[in-house]
Amino acid sequence: MVSIAIVRSRFNNEITDRMLAYARAHAKKLGVKIVAEANVPGAFDMPVVVKKLLGRDDVDGVATIGAVIKGETNHDELIAHQLANAITMLSLEYGKPVGLGVIGPGVTWRKAQARARQYAEQSVEAVLSMHKELERL
Repeated sequence: MVSIAIVRSRFNNEITDRMLAYARAHAKKLGVKIVAEANVPGAFDMPVVVKKLLGRDDVDGVATIGAVIKGETNHDELIAHQLANAITMLSLEYGKPVGLGVIGPGVTWRKAQARARQYAEQSVEAVLSMHKELERL
């Protein structure tokens, strides 16, 4: 059985609370065991927790969940790009998959709500799929 951790951003929690519920249900449906969950203030805060979880022997990969909504500035782009880069580097460093289930940048609140299930489920699926592929190699 594949064991994963989930890291959820509390920022935009009306969306990320639902995303967490979707990720849990999808993991159960796929036969994936969730061995740890962590909640961080925002998407920018995820990498340090992802790193800690990837270092655990009982974690095969990490699914990230969050929503970075477009505001008046380009701050959403900065956050999303830095996050994607950081978790990619951590995945390579630890040789374990990290699913990018963070909606954004450049999305409205309404679009983020509409994509919540898709992104949460795909983050879990990505970890599972990549774990299986890495085991096969």
